Amino acid sequence: MSFRFSRRLFVLAGLVSGLYVQTAAAQDKPWPTAKPITWIVGFVPGGSVDVLTRAMAKAVSDKVGQTIVIDNRPGASGALALQAAARASKDGYTLVTVPGPVVYGQRQPEIGKELAAVALMSQGPIVLVGKAAGAPANLSELIQAMKKAPTLWNFASSGTGTGQHLAGELFNSMAGTEMVHIPYKGGGQAVTDIIGGQTGLGMLGVTPVLAHIKSGQLKAYAVTTTFRIPGLPDVPTMEEAGLKGYEATQYFVAAMPAGVDARIVARLNVAIEEASRMPEVVSALNAGGQVATKLSPAEAQKFVVKSLAKFDAVAKKANITLN
Repeated sequence: MSFRFSRRLFVLAGLVSGLYVQTAAAQDKPWPTAKPITWIVGFVPGGSVDVLTRAMAKAVSDKVGQTIVIDNRPGASGALALQAAARASKDGYTLVTVPGPVVYGQRQPEIGKELAAVALMSQGPIVLVGKAAGAPANLSELIQAMKKAPTLWNFASSGTGTGQHLAGELFNSMAGTEMVHIPYKGGGQAVTDIIGGQTGLGMLGVTPVLAHIKSGQLKAYAVTTTFRIPGLPDVPTMEEAGLKGYEATQYFVAAMPAGVDARIVARLNVAIEEASRMPEVVSALNAGGQVATKLSPAEAQKFVVKSLAKFDAVAKKANITLN
């Protein structure tokens, strides 16, 4: 009896040891191998998320010495891409661009849970704009006008639950205004309607509004970040314009399925940081009014988790209804 029991222990110990050796060997396997890396984008080709990701992917590919294939999976405000990334193998060959902040009606895979941050690729402002003709002179005068006639004001964004929508609701909360949200499927039509007077204001990304601000068709009241951007050097931040404590940042994070070897994540973090200084990436960043931000994977994850908590609270306070 004693012998048989000892033999079982010996066999079990051998199995555990073998499993450990296999796991260690898998972790020590060189990365990347001949297998291409897939980078998932939850939006159509040609949009700001896609353009930045493609520029970044080309530069990162050169840094790590492996092909990176862009996989566009548009739909549900990027949720389909998050789901695909969360289901992917944890072998280090799947990346996904996560734009934020975004809130969803049904819980989706998120950084800090099913996904893990690799790097904060960039962050940048949303711009509060209105028709230039007859516009209030500055943000303070705009807020006064909105309080005098609260039911007359609305604002456009690129969709319900997006960072632009949330930035507008945060503005309402902090400024004491009652702008009604008007969701659009993209910034182009929103800009057309603001210039035409069909919509009063817009909380929009830099790309669709920049040329119209420079041409004098749109009035830019403030950017939502705590810093000004080179493309709009004369446009103040909300803080500078008088709305103390206001901050809403649009950001793009490279993420992977949670559980990928930390050494792979660290290597990609360095590659993305180095890629952000390449001319083609800098050009894509400038076009979108974004700035590169150097954070470790842990710091990037903390940044995202904090942002999502903040804007989940904004969504609840504003009673945002999501599908």
